[in-house]
Amino acid sequence: MENKPAAGSASIAVLMGVYNGARFLGEQIQSIGSQTVEQIDMWVSDDGSTDTSLNILKDLASRWTKGSFHIVAGPQRGFSENFRSLMRNNTIEADYIAFSDQDDLWDADKLEAAIGALSAYDPNRPALYGGRTRIVDETGRTIGFSPHFRRQPGFGNAIVQSIAGGNTMVANRAAWDLLSQSADRTPFVSHDWWCYLMISGCGGVVIYDPNPHIGYRQHGNNLVGDNVGWRSRIDRIRRMFGGQFADWSDQNLEALRKCRELLNEESRDIVDEFQSIRSDQSPARRLHRLHNSSIYRQSRKGNLGLHLAAVVNKL
Repeated sequence: MENKPAAGSASIAVLMGVYNGARFLGEQIQSIGSQTVEQIDMWVSDDGSTDTSLNILKDLASRWTKGSFHIVAGPQRGFSENFRSLMRNNTIEADYIAFSDQDDLWDADKLEAAIGALSAYDPNRPALYGGRTRIVDETGRTIGFSPHFRRQPGFGNAIVQSIAGGNTMVANRAAWDLLSQSADRTPFVSHDWWCYLMISGCGGVVIYDPNPHIGYRQHGNNLVGDNVGWRSRIDRIRRMFGGQFADWSDQNLEALRKCRELLNEESRDIVDEFQSIRSDQSPARRLHRLHNSSIYRQSRKGNLGLHLAAVVNKL
């Protein structure tokens, strides 16, 4: 077994996607610079910002002392493709790879906690860390928390649910190599959901930390909601029965088809099972087969919604 680098000495690359993030960008990168780990290389992909983001980044890069600071041009095809372009960048070298949004606030021990959890596993086995977030307002004041998921992470869950935001995720090098290979093959719905799918699907380790180490800033320009409260629940129901969840499933399954040999046999069986359930013409059979399958969401209410989607053919 290879030696595992300690959190203090490990090399870490932080991948950040930026688009018109000037309002909070400096505060976020300052929180990354305040991490307790020593070595952090920043890789920032600016996706064609029209505000002062690029000037802010250049100024921050000139004052960065924890490692290198790279600013690259994004593909300008949206949030997901911006992160995918970073995942396909074969010049990124590190023991651990972390994803970052442009407007959050990281606790000083965020990376140390993630690396501590990941270092418990064989570095040759793909491992992915993610977890809960504190929801904070525009001033950084805590106003809530993301859901506390209690069921074991696994591919049977990943195929119907993303449980951790990309802004919480850190991958070891074995996971990163697999994710980079998969990103070369296919686009995906979102980088965080895709990471969960691929690492659980290959038989890797997925660590879910119930203790938040990040403040997810809730404001009017967020691309992804806070995932809590009645408004969020109603929005999820609307998306599911409006067909968006089924569209996401279509995209995920097509992406998984292109990466099928990267999955283990158990995960390939789950993919086939899910596809078969979705294509069954009988609502009663779809419901029965889903209920008896290894496919699940994390909460009782989530599973109820999933079963209702099976009845109305919106899986």
